[in-house]
Amino acid sequence: MNVKTLKLPSIPKSIVKVETYVQQVANRYKIQPDKFPNILISLTEAVNNAIIHGNNQDASKFVNIRLKETTTGLCFQICDEGNGFNPSDIPDPTSPENIECCGGRGVFLMKELSDHIDYDENGRIVNIHFNL
Repeated sequence: MNVKTLKLPSIPKSIVKVETYVQQVANRYKIQPDKFPNILISLTEAVNNAIIHGNNQDASKFVNIRLKETTTGLCFQICDEGNGFNPSDIPDPTSPENIECCGGRGVFLMKELSDHIDYDENGRIVNIHFNL
């Protein structure tokens, strides 16, 4: 497995490969143990969203993870082959009216656990930044 990229078919069982990938990245970049769960949870959520919502679990489509080194740490770029989405359309799962609703918690977790998150290509690409 290449630590710079990971290509996954859009089937739910592909999620299990994310942990091995993150462990390899952690080993290579000597990531502190307290940062590891934040990276793992964020990437798992992003890949899960890409498989389910982006690619509609279409096994002929792929989710790609690309790792980029930045001046402050690492940026993981998760890209799907779907139509994209507008992140501002995701309701705040902490609002009282949404507290019992399903959905939106993955995006919320990614924002909370990373140092910065942004989107490209109409939401088809999520960039998750971690300062190291």
